[in-house]
Amino acid sequence: EFTRHGSRAPAYNSIVAGGENGCILHYTENSAELKTGDLLLIDAGCELGYYASDITRTFPVNGRFSAAQRALYEVVLAAQHAAIAQVKPGKRWHEPHAAAVRVLTAGLLKLGILKGTLTTALKEESYRRFYMHRTGHWLGMDVHDVGDYRVAGAWRKFEPGMVLTVEPGLYIPPGSRGVAKKWWNIGIRIEDDLLVTATSHEILTRGVPKSVAEIEALMAGE
Repeated sequence: EFTRHGSRAPAYNSIVAGGENGCILHYTENSAELKTGDLLLIDAGCELGYYASDITRTFPVNGRFSAAQRALYEVVLAAQHAAIAQVKPGKRWHEPHAAAVRVLTAGLLKLGILKGTLTTALKEESYRRFYMHRTGHWLGMDVHDVGDYRVAGAWRKFEPGMVLTVEPGLYIPPGSRGVAKKWWNIGIRIEDDLLVTATSHEILTRGVPKSVAEIEALMAGE
């Protein structure tokens, strides 16, 4: 598919992870059988004109999200929207991550996966059990491109022309203590590539469906 659209190579080894394998951040065996009722996480991108892309989408193998899958997916999608809103000139690198973490933590509390108050959960970083990576990275001629995240000890400000990913996720592996089994085996990440513009941002990967309705319609062939 990459070559059919003019690319000569993938930008990195694709991640194609079904079920519990979606909870492994860099799962690359890509050999397990996909089972109905599971989610499939695909993290893939091509290289075009020597520049990399990096996109992740998560969708149900059987075409329909279960109630638990949908609930968590909507939390991750809301976190991504919150993070994307922070990408504009003058904002700093950490602000999309902070926005995503706040939404993810609030969502986990609302679903009963985390306990306590939002203030305490954020202070104790209890979300890190289910969200253990940053919300993005620079993107360019390398998929994790060069570039400082801090300048003179302060988080770097976004400037027009910068390109980055925004990729919050939630990962609840089997055997997660204190978590109801209905949440187990759910790994979700939603990733887009953004260009910082003069006044805001452009989502370069906006053509890839990501709402629940869009994904289920696509899976149904609509």
